[in-house]
Amino acid sequence: MDKTKLLDRLGAVGEERLFMAKVLDRAARAQNQNIPVSTDFLSPSEQARAGDLLRLAGVSRCVAAGGFEGAERRIFLFLPDWQEPEDVEPPIRFLRAAYRAEDKLNHRDLLGSLMSLGIVREKVGDILIGDESADLMVIDTIADFLLQNWSSAGRAHLKVTEIAASDLQPPEVRCKEIRDTVSSLRLDAVAASGFRTSRGKAADLISAGRVQVNWRECMKPDKLLSEGDTVSARGLGKFRLSSVGGTTRKGRVSIVIQVYV
Repeated sequence: MDKTKLLDRLGAVGEERLFMAKVLDRAARAQNQNIPVSTDFLSPSEQARAGDLLRLAGVSRCVAAGGFEGAERRIFLFLPDWQEPEDVEPPIRFLRAAYRAEDKLNHRDLLGSLMSLGIVREKVGDILIGDESADLMVIDTIADFLLQNWSSAGRAHLKVTEIAASDLQPPEVRCKEIRDTVSSLRLDAVAASGFRTSRGKAADLISAGRVQVNWRECMKPDKLLSEGDTVSARGLGKFRLSSVGGTTRKGRVSIVIQVYV
């Protein structure tokens, strides 16, 4: 199936079509030139869409890397015939931006300062915020520029150094557990529990396109969820349906939800 037919089959239009076309072009370049070729960093939603596309296109020699286990933003690296996945060295470098604890920098502060230097979001992976420093994953082609030119975030002074992957300091993932019963595993019912809202409001959020299931937009309130599914909503956060239990005497389904905090 050629590229146009693939994109048409997925219903890709506008910016999404341009994004998917770029992914296909990089996969084709790896195959045609027999060299490793990578994308920039992709958001979880972009990874899901690209994964759907690559499966449909029959592209299997591809690995995802974000710099550490559990990274949200990742690159896709397309492999030539001669390279095995275990031999892959992703084009990612690791930087640490140190600052004073009293500066209290956050993710937005650091990302904004990078944008002011002309760095686009796609070149930067996860930003791991600590009390006195932040660790960043960046595409290798911009690392030297940042080491030489990134010296401040707002009024805060930064000392930027390169570190090894083993020196990363990922923050602890914190979750709040919710045990509940729902009338069914429909998305609107489970979302109402996870986001602590009414089922009607959850259905409205879903119909408005504000809810994603496993990083894919879902506008069907009656979609049935499965154990392990992740649900997110703009402005409300995300949760994981970690366990589905039995049915109570009243016919309700027992569930356990892990809400990310």
